[in-house]
Amino acid sequence: METLSVLFLSWRDLRNPDAGGAEVFTHEVGRRWASLGHDVTLVTSAFSDSPREETVDGVRVIRRGNPITVYHHAKNIFLGRFAGKVDVAIDEVNTRPFLASGYVDGSTRLFALIYQLAREFWSYETPFPISWLGRYWLEDRWLRRYRSVPTFTISESTRDDLIRLDFRDVTVVPPGVSLVPLEEPPEKEDVPTLVYVARLKRAKFPDHALRVFALVKRRLPSAQLWVIGDGYMRASLERSAPDGTTFFGRIPDEAKAALLRRAHILLAPAVREGWSLAVLEANACGTPAIGYRVPGLQDSIRHEETGFLVPFGNVDELANHAVALLEEPSRRIELAANALRWAGEFNWDRTATRLLDCLQGRVGLGVT
Repeated sequence: METLSVLFLSWRDLRNPDAGGAEVFTHEVGRRWASLGHDVTLVTSAFSDSPREETVDGVRVIRRGNPITVYHHAKNIFLGRFAGKVDVAIDEVNTRPFLASGYVDGSTRLFALIYQLAREFWSYETPFPISWLGRYWLEDRWLRRYRSVPTFTISESTRDDLIRLDFRDVTVVPPGVSLVPLEEPPEKEDVPTLVYVARLKRAKFPDHALRVFALVKRRLPSAQLWVIGDGYMRASLERSAPDGTTFFGRIPDEAKAALLRRAHILLAPAVREGWSLAVLEANACGTPAIGYRVPGLQDSIRHEETGFLVPFGNVDELANHAVALLEEPSRRIELAANALRWAGEFNWDRTATRLLDCLQGRVGLGVT
């Protein structure tokens, strides 16, 4: 077996307090490659009290700078320690790319990994005029440099976005799911229970989850909402949350899975996603999802099969679907069974193998 030396460039790693689905993807793939004997390194940003360097599940992690300065540090680290010594470099684009095409030479094969375009995120997560510059000038300018770089993404939605930007070589490799899907829909809470799993930030629209819950509670007074995740919006959300809302913050995966198994419906009201691992995790626990018809979610939620998709911003329709499922257990159980089968199609071994085959040339790029 040909062994590779692989260098990931990413703005965060899984141990970062702000880690999300992209960091899970990198970790799950990287540790599997390392277990096969490949030399895997991740260059990323530091966080409070983080070691400058450590090995995590076989992956060497090098941390420097912060989410803004890590791009400069990564360039210097590559030129000082890895130029001419690594087979593959993977530039992970989380809004801002590392622009590695400007310094990775021909002795190293360069790939891009783009989970999603930022697009609407600029409006919700950055102040004007940066939001306007980012959305209508910076992002396209950055991505233009990658049109000829072999690129991986995790959903058809993002692939379509990239093709519209004239990317020539885009391969879709869906994520895995860390939970083993249950054999059948599990027993649920005695009262109608909704769950929201995501960071508490504007672009994820946790406030829409609260509004949905308020509408559901008018018709089903015993309903409750579980909010799993943390972020800068938490304090304001806790002040405005209807009675029956419980905020759990960031909790261990085992505790999250236990709650997902007991909840009836996952609410997914984000403005866009790369895919949404929370949807797959909920599905693996026999919990259907209701979300907005936006990039990423329209890939992970199969409308009328594993859940429902509604037009972006339509809180009333989200609530109507939730109430309908809560009042019709047979339909909800049907969707839950479909969700279990859907989740069973995804696993990290398959994802890691597919990516590795592409890197080693055993499978052609540019196909889904």
